[in-house]
Amino acid sequence: MKRRPILRAAARVTAPGPESTRAAVPYTGGRERPVTGAGYRSSWFWTAYDAVAELLDRRFGWDRLPTPLGLAVLVGVRNRLRKRNLYDTGHLPAAGPPPPAPDPAGHDVRRTADGSYNDVDHPAMGMAGTRFGRNVPLDHAFAEPPERVMTPNPRLVSRRLMTRTRFQPAGSLNVLAAAWLQFMIRDWFSHGRSPSEDPWTIPLEPGDDWPEPLLTIPRVPPDPTRPPGYRGPATSLNTLTHWWDLSLVYGTSDEEQHAVRTGKGGKIRPRPSGVRAMAGGGADPAREPGFWLGLVMLQGLFEREHNAICERLHAEYPGWGDDELFERARLINAALVAKIHTVEWTPAVIGHPTAVVGLRANWWGLASERLNRAVGRISGSEAISGIPGSPTDHFGVPYSLTEEFTAVYRMHPLMPDDYSLRSLRDDSGIRQSTLRELSGPAALQVAAAIPAADLLYSFGTEHPGAIVLRNFPRMLQEFERPDGRLMDLAATDLVRCRELGVPRYSDFRELLHLPPPSGFDTLTDDPALAAELREVYSDRLEDVDLIVGMFAEKRPRGFAFSDTAFRVFVLMASRRLNSDRFFTTDYAERVYTGAGLDWIADSSMASVILRHHPELRPALHRVDNAFAPWRRSRGAA
Repeated sequence: MKRRPILRAAARVTAPGPESTRAAVPYTGGRERPVTGAGYRSSWFWTAYDAVAELLDRRFGWDRLPTPLGLAVLVGVRNRLRKRNLYDTGHLPAAGPPPPAPDPAGHDVRRTADGSYNDVDHPAMGMAGTRFGRNVPLDHAFAEPPERVMTPNPRLVSRRLMTRTRFQPAGSLNVLAAAWLQFMIRDWFSHGRSPSEDPWTIPLEPGDDWPEPLLTIPRVPPDPTRPPGYRGPATSLNTLTHWWDLSLVYGTSDEEQHAVRTGKGGKIRPRPSGVRAMAGGGADPAREPGFWLGLVMLQGLFEREHNAICERLHAEYPGWGDDELFERARLINAALVAKIHTVEWTPAVIGHPTAVVGLRANWWGLASERLNRAVGRISGSEAISGIPGSPTDHFGVPYSLTEEFTAVYRMHPLMPDDYSLRSLRDDSGIRQSTLRELSGPAALQVAAAIPAADLLYSFGTEHPGAIVLRNFPRMLQEFERPDGRLMDLAATDLVRCRELGVPRYSDFRELLHLPPPSGFDTLTDDPALAAELREVYSDRLEDVDLIVGMFAEKRPRGFAFSDTAFRVFVLMASRRLNSDRFFTTDYAERVYTGAGLDWIADSSMASVILRHHPELRPALHRVDNAFAPWRRSRGAA
């Protein structure tokens, strides 16, 4: 099958669409704003190294090589991604981008609420309200024109390829892993509230059982910093901070932060719901789209963890006041969450031996956790001694999260439709619930009626869904928003990628230096699925959506998601640490305190759970990773 070649980067690009609407936008590739950092490796040795690594990866696949060689290949893969797949949208035409607040006192040892002054030389970098970056060249980042957004019909793709006909479990994980991912996403990124006017209207196919006359999907909120007449690459704002700072718990403004504090001992106030207002500022978090029981549980858990850290710091530094205790506890809590995600959650969902070693090395280095904890860093190299404590590095491009990063984290199939809530004491059933019955205000009622330990036990002993086609939660294909609007979130995920200019699957792989599929039969190893893909996409391989392709492709051993998504993760997971001074140059005792660094090093997801719910110890006995299935109580059948 002859494929449409992807366009190559140019110094001058035009928006796709009718000739009469095209307008030129000058730019030079997204790297023209110098920033502090050592930059990517560019010597002849590393150029040759990276080329050989890419050759071995294409010829054999990193996952099929012996672990030492596979790790060496992944180093080269990441180097090449750092060189070729970081693009800044901040230099594109803008009108009135948000200025940072005046230099706040004490920002050297505390995170600001809005994320400003993480990089003191570029104080707006990564703050809330700044643009998402890109992992693809900007001439591949244009929003698709309306006729392409509807090709093929996103509702047709949802019904034919996404609908869960039977639950396909991810047997190596528990539902806590699904809840954790949403907990993290609500810290990382949000495009904000979509406007109610002028939504996408999706034509319904004959026989569609959609309960309303029309299916509409709100458009992504427009970027208010685009100047009038802008026709350049798609841009949008992250309403959250781009940093890994647990802003879901602490807020993204001074006002939100003040609202969660007690004003005594650095602590944050316990709330009946166990949660604070969601991003976007809603007064009632239960009325925010996506609110459910999993968020109640994890937000409550890490609010209690914050207060436990405050008590430890107060015992160590009794002269510290409320502000000092709060700010240091926030730093410690956020770093602990980043560590848990790096060395526990991610190895659980991509459990290939080579990937696990590499992910743990991001935090501890290849020199091992034992050596790092015993003698500290033995090298300035992130590979040898880990990223925490290494030099800050933006790799020549201002730091931000990217649209491609948000796209590969659209993993709704992880969510089961049905939940068995059971007693920790004897595994007896408390109630059977659907996802709908655990969402919105109902989530608060369940959290108030059932002890937190029983809820954690129930989530820890059930499986989430596998991230594959035909496994999208039924409730999310007919999701009722708090405003009463019905949405098909599977169709919405497809539309979001198309309107935000995220390339479709074949082009995406090529732009990330992976071979595109040569045909539908090489996209998946299921002949029946390949035939259906061919029919839905009218035999046009180049039209296959990124999400569909990622869900269809064969995955490396131990992976819950695709190797394509993994490439973005290889680049961005470490970048979130490399660029954040609180995980690099300022990951030090003078900022975190010795007690704080010990707290982070000594803690795991299991120890956090047991610190606040020691009665769960039997369920976690000999469980190496808290995101793997827990032990059932003795009363289990």
